[in-house]
Amino acid sequence: MPPHLIVSDLDGTLLGADHDLHPETVATLQALAERGHHLAFASGRHYRDMLAFRERLGVPVHLISTNGAYLHAPDDQLLHARHLAAEHARELIALERPAEVRLNLYQDDEWLIDAPAPELLALHAHTGFGYRVVEPALLDGQGVGKVLYIGDPAHLAELEAGIVARTGEQLHVTYSMANSLEVMAGGVNKGQALLALLERLDVAPEACLAFGDNLNDTEMLSVAGEAHVMANAHPELSGRVPGATVIGHHAGVAVARRLQGYFGI
Repeated sequence: MPPHLIVSDLDGTLLGADHDLHPETVATLQALAERGHHLAFASGRHYRDMLAFRERLGVPVHLISTNGAYLHAPDDQLLHARHLAAEHARELIALERPAEVRLNLYQDDEWLIDAPAPELLALHAHTGFGYRVVEPALLDGQGVGKVLYIGDPAHLAELEAGIVARTGEQLHVTYSMANSLEVMAGGVNKGQALLALLERLDVAPEACLAFGDNLNDTEMLSVAGEAHVMANAHPELSGRVPGATVIGHHAGVAVARRLQGYFGI
């Protein structure tokens, strides 16, 4: 079998309910790498937040981070980066929002937040990645890969509507989870980053298997020749990627099981 590219989202897809890699998943991906296949993780997470998972595998893995704003090679070389225009970032920072909605920024090396939110750190317990609290008025909007609002879905829906009405296609707006509204520069998404990676690796989209569970995976799944949607996926995702195959639940090691069957591991 010629080399394929296997690209997977992390939370709700490749990771279990504990937000960690299952030993069976680790063994499956290692076996695929040993057979000459390419691996990539594609996440809304920060690049530095993804390194621990790659290190667990001990094999080459490309990293598509911050919903496609960054693409790193297995040796940590930055292959591509696209930031929000500083004026757009400043508008998003200053956007009026309910007091309980947390403003987050992902920059090249940091996760910034407007107020302490220790409950958010549980998602990163296996990586040790954390935020730095910064007063929003001190932020100049430079070098921002994405702006992330975390809060009640109803509040986020109002914010989303206002952002889209003001900026149209100048920004890419999506969700990684129901309580996480994410805003990147226009045209920045996992699908565009995947296209760049496929070209770099000289792999046809038809030889790409992709796995995802939420709306920020839509473009990535649409690019891949073999798209897979998790049983626990956002209810709208399958409709957005009608050719996708629905597989099992992320807590049931479904990605690894699908790969074992497909590649005869």
